[in-house]
Amino acid sequence: MNRLLYILFLIFIFLFSFTPFWLLYLFSNFLYYFFFYVYRYRKSVVFSNLQRSFPDRSPEEIRTIAKAFYRHFCDLLVEAVKAFSMSDKEVLKRYRMTNPEILDPFFEKKRGVITVLGHYNNWEWGSVAVGMQVKHQPVAFYKPLSNKLIDKYIEKTRAKSGTQLISIQHTSHSFDSYKDIPGMFLMVADQSPSNLARSVWVKFLNQDTATLHGPEKHAIRSNMPVFFAQIRKVKRGYYEATLLPLVTEPRETSPGEITRMYMKALEDQILCEPQYWLWSHRRWKHKRS
Repeated sequence: MNRLLYILFLIFIFLFSFTPFWLLYLFSNFLYYFFFYVYRYRKSVVFSNLQRSFPDRSPEEIRTIAKAFYRHFCDLLVEAVKAFSMSDKEVLKRYRMTNPEILDPFFEKKRGVITVLGHYNNWEWGSVAVGMQVKHQPVAFYKPLSNKLIDKYIEKTRAKSGTQLISIQHTSHSFDSYKDIPGMFLMVADQSPSNLARSVWVKFLNQDTATLHGPEKHAIRSNMPVFFAQIRKVKRGYYEATLLPLVTEPRETSPGEITRMYMKALEDQILCEPQYWLWSHRRWKHKRS
C-alpha cells in the first residue's frame, strides 16, 4: 500500500509540473467551494478560533475572514505540490527574502542563528527558497511521514534546494552537530505543545495560550541570535520574507522573554492580515489550570 501511494504521489507531482500557475489557481478556486460549502472542512474549528480571537468582530466580519482564509488555504495546497517541480529561478521569482544580508555578520563569525516563524502565508515555499538566498546552512525541523518512501522523497527535494530536513525527534542532536557550521535553524513554533508542563503561557489573540519552549531553550543553550520571519503575501503566488531581529544575546534574557517576543511578533502580523494564518488547526486545545 505504501508503494502504491508513493507511485500515485509521484504521478500527481508529475502532472502538476506541467500545469501552469493560472490553471492551478483555477483548481484552487474549485477546492475553495468544495472545502467551504460542501465538505465544510474543519469549519467549526475555524469559526470558533476566529470568534474567540476577535470577540469584537461581527458575525459578518468573521465570515469574511473565514472565507478569505479558505481561499488562501486552497492556494497553499496547490502551491505545496507545485513546489516539488519548480525551478530555482521560479522559486526566487515568487519567494524573495528582502534582507538576507542581516545574517552576514553572524555568518562571518561562524555563529548559527534561529529563525522562528508561524503557520502564516506560505511557510513551505520558505523552506525551499531560503537555501538559495542566505549564506548559512538552513536546517528545518519536521514531523516525519508514516510513508517512508514519500518522506524520503521530500527530504531529498528539500536538500537539493539547500535545506536540510531533520526530524523533530533529533532537534537537540542537530544543534550539537552544527557547532562548527553556521546553521540557520528554521523553527515553526506556533502549534499546540504536546508537553504542557514545559510550555510557556502567553496572552495571544485574546486568549491564554500554551506555547512551545523549544526555540527559547535552544537559543539560550547554544547562545544563538533569534530572528522572526515576517512573511507577506505580495499577490497570489508571490511572497516576501523579512527577517526581524528579536534578540542577539539570548543568555541575557529572562525566562519566557524570547517566547513572548516571538508570539507578539506573530500576533501583530496576524492582526494586520488575519486571513493568512492557519485557523484550521486546534491551537487552543489546552487550558491553563
